Amino acid sequence: MSVPASASPAGNAAHEPSPERATVAAPVSAPAGNGWRAVSIVLVGAFMALLDTTIVNVALPSIRTGLNASPASLEWIVSGYALAYGLALVPGGRAGDRFGHKRLFLLGLTIFTLASVGCGLSHSQAEIVVARIVQGLGAGLFFPSISATIQHSFTGPARSKAFGVLGAVIGVSTAIGPLLGGLIIGGVGAHDGWRWVFLVNLFIGAVAIPMAAWRLPKAVSHVRRSFDPVGLGLLTGGLLLLLIPLVEGEQDGWPAWTWSCFGGCVVVFALLAAWELRADKRGGDPLLKPGLLRQTSFSAGAVFAIAFFGGFSSIFFTLSILWQEGLAHSALITGVVIAPYSVGTLIAAAQSDQLSARLGRLVLVLGCLLLIIGLGFVVLVIHLTAPAVNGWDLVGPLLLAGLGTGMTIAPNQDFVLATVPRAEAGTAAGILSTSQRVGTAVGIGIIGTVLFGSLKFVPGPHMVASAFAHSAQLALLANLGFMVAALILVLALPRQIPQHARR
Repeated sequence: MSVPASASPAGNAAHEPSPERATVAAPVSAPAGNGWRAVSIVLVGAFMALLDTTIVNVALPSIRTGLNASPASLEWIVSGYALAYGLALVPGGRAGDRFGHKRLFLLGLTIFTLASVGCGLSHSQAEIVVARIVQGLGAGLFFPSISATIQHSFTGPARSKAFGVLGAVIGVSTAIGPLLGGLIIGGVGAHDGWRWVFLVNLFIGAVAIPMAAWRLPKAVSHVRRSFDPVGLGLLTGGLLLLLIPLVEGEQDGWPAWTWSCFGGCVVVFALLAAWELRADKRGGDPLLKPGLLRQTSFSAGAVFAIAFFGGFSSIFFTLSILWQEGLAHSALITGVVIAPYSVGTLIAAAQSDQLSARLGRLVLVLGCLLLIIGLGFVVLVIHLTAPAVNGWDLVGPLLLAGLGTGMTIAPNQDFVLATVPRAEAGTAAGILSTSQRVGTAVGIGIIGTVLFGSLKFVPGPHMVASAFAHSAQLALLANLGFMVAALILVLALPRQIPQHARR
């Protein structure tokens, strides 16, 4: 199975810097046995980071009740994590190159674990939002060290096998998140169950952190690379100027400051482009490589990642709110309803490597089409059966949508990176990984605005269910818009993956 961009071999870390600014120690190859022991530890980190992108969705209604959280806070709980995660990936990879990936893995995983405890012990919506942002920062810091550890532990077929295992872990952790969250809340109870969705990371981290300190190999290289703080600051500022009004604007009635933020976002991104061009011309090490972004296939691929992840990752958000807030079902039932999507994703992801080799770019076209068709049927079922929506009626459509997702996520990286020079593969993978997480954050912001902004509350349980069903349909139609955009962008990718680009 191919590895998603968020888990690329370069993993935002294995950049190939120019000789004049790199000092590299001789690599130390770990014996095969020690290599698998080290990799098994970092895979636990991968499981934790990706699980937390989806497990929290089914906990949102309980968090809303327990902390009296606003709709905007619910959006920040999801999008804040994704945004911090994405923005920390490239700096985390560069810091790992410079200071050693073992140190960055330990630092990031410790921050992630402590922030998870902070989420679970939160007593206000502000506390949990801040803790989630810190949690995402920790995930972004340690995630690049995962693929770097694999690279330094194996060569040849063994390395490909290890990356295949990483891809499987990512697929499983992302897919089972809603069901596992539902099981935890169902077992502990709706009142405090949401806290244990986060606190469970303490027990995993308490084992993984000391094991990593003991078993992970020490730094194998020291690469002096610029962190491009100005570029990172402008990118962060521009995204915040976009996301803050998207999340907060609807509940505040779209005041003048929201439109000022949108205008400021355009200005900041223009300054970012000018700064990155200037840094590149002066021989610096810009965060976003202008040369890469000039390549149509790569830039379209990066936008494709934003559109695709913005479209599919927020589906769980909408269905969780509908099933619990609107239809008054439990978190466990919600996880079971979403399970067919997860099953479809796993089935298709396991075969996506063979499908992409046989069908070329057509596998991405088919994947997007299946997701669009499946999601369209979800909207149709909700429209025809509301307010008495039955989860059994959604099994087929969600399974179909999941199959499309699994066919698309795994081969995405290979097609986007197919025309990228090998020397730029690490940087390109870092940009793609960030695009995925940014897409998730932007998607939640837009979908949440549509979902909550269209709600019209009226008395009576049937009327509440109808109101949520109506808003969920509109939100899912917005998801469809994202996916149609992704389908169009697929056409800019190469028709086949060159043999040299395959692992």
